[in-house]
Amino acid sequence: MKLKPVDSDTKLLLDDKAARPPKRAPSGAALKASVEKHTARISELQRVLYADGRYGLLIVLQGRDASGKDGTIRHVFSAVNPQGCEVTSFKVPSDEQRAHDFLWRVHQRVPGRGMIGIFNRSHYEDVLVARVHELVPKKVWRARYDQINDFERLLTENGVVILKFFLHVSRDEQRRRLTERLTDPTKNWKFRVGDLDDRARWEPYTDAYRDMLRRCSTPDAPWYIVPADDKEVRNWLIARCIADTLDDLGLRYPHADASVLALQIT
Repeated sequence: MKLKPVDSDTKLLLDDKAARPPKRAPSGAALKASVEKHTARISELQRVLYADGRYGLLIVLQGRDASGKDGTIRHVFSAVNPQGCEVTSFKVPSDEQRAHDFLWRVHQRVPGRGMIGIFNRSHYEDVLVARVHELVPKKVWRARYDQINDFERLLTENGVVILKFFLHVSRDEQRRRLTERLTDPTKNWKFRVGDLDDRARWEPYTDAYRDMLRRCSTPDAPWYIVPADDKEVRNWLIARCIADTLDDLGLRYPHADASVLALQIT
């Protein structure tokens, strides 16, 4: 089984049931082995991506607090070469960033050809947080759907492959993970009081996520909904999707020039 991109036929219930691992997903040792296989594929394909130099790969991770964005990065990309991979976490915009259009800070972090770029949160915060917390008027955030689609089309037409993953966690599982952050001294630092404020706005965020997925999943820059209550299954689904996408690019090592091959080292 594989993740399927969101399209006009996709049912976007985004309820707690949809956050559970699929019934046909592997488990136990088989699941662990499959995750390792696909992360190894990503590692090998990353080397070819870098040498090939025709494409950049942009991974966008969005989800509610405690949905597993950090864990996904840590596990799915555990075997990649750090020299060819860059992670960007988008926080509250600075004064300088606010003085520009909302995509200005994002465009600067788009990976170049041969590189993998990972966005931990992204430009989609500007149709999520900005909408739910009423930071901008409705006419402003509504216009951003088309602006984002135009921006992502520009990227794809210039060699950037885009994969966007919405990590869908249930309300009960989020509560368990947030509670763990409070009770585990090694995770206290991850807890924000604002997490509870956003949790209280569960339904408005659900509406915002649903519109984001419907309005901004395109053939060239698809959204994938990832059931994220089970961390290992989440990693397996995402790793497989990324490895398959890289495989489909037909990546190749460049052929050496004949004059180079004729050289002899003494």
